[in-house]
This record gives sequence, structure tokens and C-alpha cells, in this order.
Amino acid sequence: MGKINIGRVIIAGLVAGIVADILSFLVDGMLLAPRWADGMTRLGHGAFSPNEWIWFNVIGLAGGIALIWIYAAIRPRFGAGVQTAIYAGIVYWFVASLLPNLTFMWVGGLFSRHLTAMTTAGNLIETLAGAIAGAALYKE
Repeated sequence: MGKINIGRVIIAGLVAGIVADILSFLVDGMLLAPRWADGMTRLGHGAFSPNEWIWFNVIGLAGGIALIWIYAAIRPRFGAGVQTAIYAGIVYWFVASLLPNLTFMWVGGLFSRHLTAMTTAGNLIETLAGAIAGAALYKE
């Protein structure tokens, strides 16, 4: 097994994060924006501020790096390519989106079940697209 190319993990991870952030803006920032606004109002909060959107994007970039690190770690066992990127994306999505969203949004009842389902499904698409884009750039 080869060593993980940390420089490539960071570069490919930033690309993965950018792709996921753009798609996340389309899903959560545009398509689901009214539902998010309604949910935030029910919690007694206003709409997300520009600072919060910046932080969401920074966290998305860090998530992209973690995602590509997972891809690089499993690549020797599963081989390079889209299928391995999808495996890495599913692992990342399960830990970073599905479990937290089910815990806090669904079980905790912080937001509607429809919003929880829609944002979690959207995040799967965002994560897989980011994984495929980042994996295309990763080389050992």
C-alpha cells in the first residue's frame, strides 16, 4: 500500500468541498430556503446571516478534505475511480450528515421531517458529486 499524498488530499479535498458547497447552496440556500426560514423562525431565530453562510462554506471545505482523505485511505483496497469515490462519499455522508440529521433534526424534532429528509437527501447528492470531482484529481 502506498502512502497517502497529503498535498493532493488537500487540493482534491478543496475541490470536493467547493463542488459540494455550490450544490449545497442550490439545495439549501435556494430550493429549501423557505423551509429553512420557517424552521428557524419556529426556533426563535432569524434567517442565516452572511457570516453563518461563510462558516458553512469553510466547514464544507474541511469536509471535502476529510472526504478525500477517506477516498485516499480506501483506494488501495478498492482501486482508483468513481466506484471507490462513491464508497467514500457514502461513508462520509453517513457519518457527517445522516446520523447527525436523524439525531438532532428528526429525533430531536428541531426541524420538520420533510426538511430533514430533503436536506439529508440533497446532502447525499452533494457529497457524491464532491467525492467524484475530488477523486478525479487525487493521485498517490
